[in-house]
Amino acid sequence: MDAAFTAEQDEIRRTLRDLLTKHAGPGEVRAAVRTAEGHDPALWHRLAQELGLPGLAIAEEYGGAGCTATELALACEETGRALLPSPLLATAVLAAPLIAALGTPEQRAELLPRIADGTLTATLAVPGGSMAAALGLTADNRAAAWAGGGRAGGIQARPDGGGGWRLYGEADRVLDGHSAGFLLVAAHTGGYPRSRTLLFLVSAEAEGLARTRLTSMDETRPLARIELRDAAARLLGADDGTDVCGALADTGSRAAAVLAAEAVGAAAGALEQTVAYVKEREQFGRAIGSFQAVKHRLADLYVRVEAARSAAYYAAWDAAAGPLALAQALEAARIVAGEAVQLHGGIGFTWEHEAHLYVKRAAADELLFGPVHRLRDHAAGRAGLFGAVTADGPVHGVAV
Repeated sequence: MDAAFTAEQDEIRRTLRDLLTKHAGPGEVRAAVRTAEGHDPALWHRLAQELGLPGLAIAEEYGGAGCTATELALACEETGRALLPSPLLATAVLAAPLIAALGTPEQRAELLPRIADGTLTATLAVPGGSMAAALGLTADNRAAAWAGGGRAGGIQARPDGGGGWRLYGEADRVLDGHSAGFLLVAAHTGGYPRSRTLLFLVSAEAEGLARTRLTSMDETRPLARIELRDAAARLLGADDGTDVCGALADTGSRAAAVLAAEAVGAAAGALEQTVAYVKEREQFGRAIGSFQAVKHRLADLYVRVEAARSAAYYAAWDAAAGPLALAQALEAARIVAGEAVQLHGGIGFTWEHEAHLYVKRAAADELLFGPVHRLRDHAAGRAGLFGAVTADGPVHGVAV
């Protein structure tokens, strides 16, 4: 493994940081989350057209840059630093890899070029709001619980007799679900005896689709409830025994690495703001940053951020390390954000200050993609540290 970044990778980071510094400050972020889309469409257009962010990891034959997960992780580290609200995560990190892995040649040719140039956004919708379980981050996603198991609940799919499908059910906590151009919906078909999970393409204009933006803890992560009432859908790929759960787990490992980098960016942003504040805030005639106790706390936070950054960069190179890197990054973001509020003193608790935005991002991400202890427990179980692994998790005390 060569840990040094290439000149191109450094340029991606530098260019994106410069652009976000100018156009995604705290005021712009607050304004963007209050738009109907939940993000700034003009800035998204610039990020897509000028920097090609949504197409970074899409193959060149579909109009992308053909880069690796490392470039996407570096980009998301910068968007995390700015707490940028954008459809990048839902579109490029969750939906696009699944289309590339499972879609037919016609579906890939239809959708991926439009994703790469930013004219089409997408998201992944799973029943029950159990994103972490569906992606295999906190549990074995082959277990049926996260998707309803073919029983009542979940999302059910049935053929419509004309080559299409009809979906019925609902999904909560869908990232950018209120504004995405189309949805990738995980649904069950075959009934309970022959139940299997498949992915379906649902257009934003599909009849029978209702989308409601939810009030979320972190406004920079817009969430929606998706209701499907006999909604028209197309099967992603072919119903030929394709391992959909395996594709979701592979996408989850890569997404975890990118999410870890984004969480590291948020933690670094909170730490940088805190360091700048303690250099200016004075008590007893001197800057509080000169007090040894404050220096020690900041030094501990710096070590946490750098350790999490190293783990995230390694996971971008080896996706198998993604869930553990994500656990470390989420923990670092939570601790750093909490300390940032404390070190800002009374001003850090006010709604007008951006310190609380980092706290909300850290808490919301752990609720959506964690929690940390489950990420670590599942990773340890898969590694066989506590015994044999079954579909329901590790069997403790059983030698491997």
